[in-house]
Amino acid sequence: MSEPTRDGAAPGHIPDHDLDDLVSTVTQLVTATRKQNETLSRLTDEEPSVNDGTEGEAESDEAQTPASATAEAALAASEKAPTTIFILALDGMAYTEELATLTNWVDALLLPVYGREVTTSRPWCEQWLEHPEAVARLHALWLAWQQLTDVEAGLTGPSTWHRDHLDPTLLQLRTPDGPFGACTTNATRPDHRLLASPQSAGA
Repeated sequence: MSEPTRDGAAPGHIPDHDLDDLVSTVTQLVTATRKQNETLSRLTDEEPSVNDGTEGEAESDEAQTPASATAEAALAASEKAPTTIFILALDGMAYTEELATLTNWVDALLLPVYGREVTTSRPWCEQWLEHPEAVARLHALWLAWQQLTDVEAGLTGPSTWHRDHLDPTLLQLRTPDGPFGACTTNATRPDHRLLASPQSAGA
């Protein structure tokens, strides 16, 4: 399968205006989580004060200055750093590059090892890049694979990936009423059709 190009929107890319709410929500959640983690880190690093009175207050004021500077530096760094690795929240070159890497993994590892036969009960679509749900699920599967096949995941990491990530993902993607339900059901007759999505209340 060829890699996506940048002539206009990348294959499978959701229009930017459709992602505005998703990007905003994900960004807010990640930012809130980061702030909570920073607060927790500061609280666990602080030692309890053993002095009372003005001396304790002075030491507290002195201790707050470097802590405040550290918090400001962390906030500034967080504003520059990516707020999410979820592919549907990326756009432009970031989305194109992530999709190209995901495609390489799907073509080189996932399909050759776990593809199985295409049947009416187990459809597939060669143009999966144009199915937003497939892109999202396969990207999540790939992220989990990177983490759980790393040596730091331990000896049970690969088993956990199969049980908790691979099997549920393939079940959702290849079920007859999944995103590929209107696509290829016979390997000798490739087909591709996007199913209509429910209309939003404001549509």
